Amino acid sequence: RPGHFDGVATVVTKLLNACEADVAVFGEKDFQQLAVVRRLVADIDHGTAIVSVPTVREEDGLALSSRNMRLTPAHRAAAPVIHAGLQAAVTVLRAKRPAEAARQAFHGVIRAEPEARVEYVSVADPLTLEEIDGPSDSAVVSCAVWFGEVRLIDNLIHGEPRRS
Repeated sequence: RPGHFDGVATVVTKLLNACEADVAVFGEKDFQQLAVVRRLVADIDHGTAIVSVPTVREEDGLALSSRNMRLTPAHRAAAPVIHAGLQAAVTVLRAKRPAEAARQAFHGVIRAEPEARVEYVSVADPLTLEEIDGPSDSAVVSCAVWFGEVRLIDNLIHGEPRRS
């Protein structure tokens, strides 16, 4: 979404400057936002440590989100397919197969659920967010999937991100 992260960067910069915090904690659910915030803090040499916390999930694997309340009962029942698709993609990456095979594995799982409409699936470097083509020891598999009028995002991290 063009311009979205410009606004995020502005708000986070103002917040960090106002709070003068030593540590700021961000969830991994919106991994792109987390990466933007980490880059922002490094670029401006702010001094605040950015700590990430894992995505909290329902028992069926669906990532917790305020948007889940807007799902119809049928869409809520179908939504855990997102996590299943992400797990399938990560399994492919763990087998040292190319990122495109991981994307295909994700789509294969999601296609089985007629209520789901994929906006995107990405297999990217967890630090730069650049798409990966071949096999990789470290990647973030992220997606946006629509259920009716509700857009859900999620991701799974494969391996340990290398530090820059």
